[in-house]
Amino acid sequence: MRILILTQYFWPEAFRINDLAVALAGRGHAITVLTGLPNYPGGSLFPGYSLLGPSEEQHEGVRVLRVPLVPRGLRRSWQLAINYISFTVSASLLGPLRCRGPFDVLFVYEPSPILIGIPALVLRRLKGLPLVLWVQDLWPESLRATGAVTSPLLLRAVARLVRYIYRGCDRVLVQSRGFVDRVVAVGAERERVSYLPNWAESLYAPLELEPDAPERSEVPDGFRVLFAGNIGAAQSFETILDAAQLLRHHAEVHWVIVGDGHRKAWVEEQVRERGLGSSVHLLGPRPVGSMPRYLALGDALLVTLRRDPVFELTIPTKLQSYLACGRPVLAALDGEGARVVEEAGAGLTCPAEDPRALAAGVLRLLEMGTAGRCQLGERGRAYFAAHFEREHLITRVEEELRRAVTEARCAS
Repeated sequence: MRILILTQYFWPEAFRINDLAVALAGRGHAITVLTGLPNYPGGSLFPGYSLLGPSEEQHEGVRVLRVPLVPRGLRRSWQLAINYISFTVSASLLGPLRCRGPFDVLFVYEPSPILIGIPALVLRRLKGLPLVLWVQDLWPESLRATGAVTSPLLLRAVARLVRYIYRGCDRVLVQSRGFVDRVVAVGAERERVSYLPNWAESLYAPLELEPDAPERSEVPDGFRVLFAGNIGAAQSFETILDAAQLLRHHAEVHWVIVGDGHRKAWVEEQVRERGLGSSVHLLGPRPVGSMPRYLALGDALLVTLRRDPVFELTIPTKLQSYLACGRPVLAALDGEGARVVEEAGAGLTCPAEDPRALAAGVLRLLEMGTAGRCQLGERGRAYFAAHFEREHLITRVEEELRRAVTEARCAS
């Protein structure tokens, strides 16, 4: 198939769509990606990029077309809004001109924002392509849940936009079973909606680091509760810091944060104000290729979300990576994510935004000992292989794309 992928984020930014695009190209498909200039998560353009380009690149057999956008900057709400809108406008106006040549199907990756549906519909109409949308984040629910938008009028306007986009899609794929009813209620036809979970890149696997591995020098000795990923409003870092404060007298417990995000500065300030510098360690972001090595150093891998109905429906994308690495998981969240951990027998769960329960979970895992924690990790790895195996799910993507192409041809 000749597949056009639309995504605001792509290599060298670290998103799962990178792995999918390269994998599809490796299976013999002609892949073209329409994307923006890389600036996530730091907020400024990556070295070698400017508003003038480059406008076209090659990445592991994938043709990459770029349109200009305004970088995220310091990630204040107004800056993010300008970033999102600039890509939407740029991809809508320049995308059809850049994406020359025949395509069979348009595949759209939507982690956030849903505004990417606008250039998707423009391309669908002008190119006459069936449109497949992979929903990673529910809008407008996520806007409300994170507090990014509080205006009822604006939330209703976003809801109308979401309905318009869903109705314009030939297929809608959702990363959590909990999303199905929501996207149907908003406007997608149920028979056009399918569950397609995320996987983890093949580099995520159980590792035993060598004794002199440089990563060992970056983390303290003791019991390491390791969080990897975005430091944002949805991750409820208040809960993590409160739990760390409750356990501050347990000198062997260390909270290791590997990642970046718009609340990183706030977390650093809180660590100083609360006197948690000896137990909470912010390492900053690390390249994707090195992440399995850091995860291997975690005695427990931490995933957290705020308490909100929309987050109860979500499976955090880091969870698949955690399970793939065969390490015990400590999940401070509700709903689908907690269900996966419990069903897998991969670790312990506690309610969202409950620091006392989170602290208790840390102590339980600590008392369990190495052998008990290894059993949790092994069960998580087995569950990952059964439910989130990469090659099987990429085949599922191919099937969904072929189905959209076939249905479009039958309808014409």
